[in-house]
Amino acid sequence: MQPRPYSIIEIKKKAVEIRLSILDAIASAGKGHIGGAYSCNDILVVLYYAGFLKVDPNKPLWEERDRFLLSKGHAGVGLYAILADLGFFSVSELNTLNQGSMFGEHPHHLVPGIEVVSGSLGHGLPIATGMATADKIDHKNKQTVVMMGDGECYEGSVWEAANFASHHELHNLWAIVDRNRLIVSGGTEDINKLEPFTDKWTSFGWEVFNVDAHNIEDLVALFSNLKKRKSGPPVAIIANSVKGKGVSFMENQASWHHGGIDGKKYEIARQELMKKLSEYGEF
Repeated sequence: MQPRPYSIIEIKKKAVEIRLSILDAIASAGKGHIGGAYSCNDILVVLYYAGFLKVDPNKPLWEERDRFLLSKGHAGVGLYAILADLGFFSVSELNTLNQGSMFGEHPHHLVPGIEVVSGSLGHGLPIATGMATADKIDHKNKQTVVMMGDGECYEGSVWEAANFASHHELHNLWAIVDRNRLIVSGGTEDINKLEPFTDKWTSFGWEVFNVDAHNIEDLVALFSNLKKRKSGPPVAIIANSVKGKGVSFMENQASWHHGGIDGKKYEIARQELMKKLSEYGEF
């Protein structure tokens, strides 16, 4: 059965709960990509809990499902946490992250709810474009959504796929770019600038939207309007985000791209998230 849509307040609370699950999983594993998982967390929670993705935890390979591809596969722990919470597999399995189980740092299609192996950047959009093209040819009412990192947009394969998708008017394709402006080496605009980023996507024939990646109301409103589209070009969503969002000492710090978290910092992070969670109370 497809999960029921959550209310705005329920989504906000769930976003904090998922951050806590990510924190615990990475602490258990000893290392992980927490910064990039936190920057895209709110978007993923809205997609899955507000009813914008047609999925069934009891039937991961349901023929009529929408497809979500996490091209920035290094944030896989964030997607695992959501899939576990929805019932695709047991929450306890998150504790096997990076410990020889099927839950590696980068997603694998053997994990229920994961569509493709990802993490080698630049492949998600080409794969998603192929899926959306097949659905259009077969007249399938299915949505394909791909989440990319902004640093990933240095890859030429991204723009080859962008050109193809526009030419074929793949209205059933959304490309969401997690625009946190940081990669492992530092700032995107210092290393190899992407701006004017919106203009680049527009010049390739995409309909482009800029949104605050952490404003739940704005994300719900945007996706609600996009779901009404039945034709036109593919959609690029530039989601302006904060790396490490939700934990004060991680926010906007490239150093939190990947690594472990020691006992003291773990406790501080957990206390901050629990304080935020308490603001939403019980319902």
